[in-house]
Amino acid sequence: MGRAQLRARHPATRFSARLVTAFATAFAALAALCAHAAYPDRPVRLVVPYSAGGSTDTVARLVGARLSERLGQQFVVDNRTGAGTLIGTEIVARAAPDGHTLLMATPPLAVNPALYEKVPYVLERDFAAVTNIAASSNLLVVHPSVAAASTRELISLLKANPGKHNYGSSGVGGAGHLAMALFTSMAGVEAVHVPYKGGAPAVADLVAGRLSLMMANLTTAQPHIRSGRLRALGIGTSKRSTLFPDLPTIAESGVPGYEANNWNGLVAPARTPKAILDRLYREIAAVLREPAVAERMAKSALEPIGDTPAEFARYLGAEAEKWGRLVKAAGMRAE
Repeated sequence: MGRAQLRARHPATRFSARLVTAFATAFAALAALCAHAAYPDRPVRLVVPYSAGGSTDTVARLVGARLSERLGQQFVVDNRTGAGTLIGTEIVARAAPDGHTLLMATPPLAVNPALYEKVPYVLERDFAAVTNIAASSNLLVVHPSVAAASTRELISLLKANPGKHNYGSSGVGGAGHLAMALFTSMAGVEAVHVPYKGGAPAVADLVAGRLSLMMANLTTAQPHIRSGRLRALGIGTSKRSTLFPDLPTIAESGVPGYEANNWNGLVAPARTPKAILDRLYREIAAVLREPAVAERMAKSALEPIGDTPAEFARYLGAEAEKWGRLVKAAGMRAE
């Protein structure tokens, strides 16, 4: 007698089989739920694709320390530099999707696929957004010898002297390069790009007068502006910064629609359970509301954001589209 005949003659057998299947399904779901509820069950690796001491590293260590206390497991910062952030990014793209290996994401995550001929990831395929944690603004700064006291005056100066003024950046495709390329494109001006191996030497040459202008990170430029060694003309955010409330945005100073920020977000490997992504988001949002954290960020010229996973995912897509168009139009390539 076959199994089908046996089940037909014995309904209890069919019921028992269905019951076993139902129990197995429920048990699997319960096990998954318990695993997510226990997250994290071991130290979490927080990959920072930059060296220690920069704004991204600062955000990672500040938020990571509070997450360690709140969640009962260490969030260990792992600085993995090189290849325009690709080394650290690939580590997380290939990691297990269990929430125990995370990436501090910055603009290159969205830009690099357009900038490099080949990258080891596809943004929408290999990563899941958690939250955009904090932003540090770009400032349009000039050496005091440059005859421009505002963004409009600088645009007029550059239009009258095409290609005669130079600007520095941390390297081809870096945040400063992209922000300035967007500015020159939207303002219809020309300036010569001088790439450096890092933002610090570029700022040093600007202070020394070997460069005319630069789109500098607020964190790096702030002390030089306050000392008078650099002059700030505008800020790259859509709204004025609480740190420099009297400094107009570039958008309101002759380049409508201009916006270029240095953001610091958190992403996980794709297929990380939604329950884990949501918990990380909620915990980070709570951390950002703590007065002590807000004070630390303000001192580091950082502004907290804390948007939802869905909001951050949309933002990443918009960033990739925006900068991809610019990179293609400008013919930028990194090696």
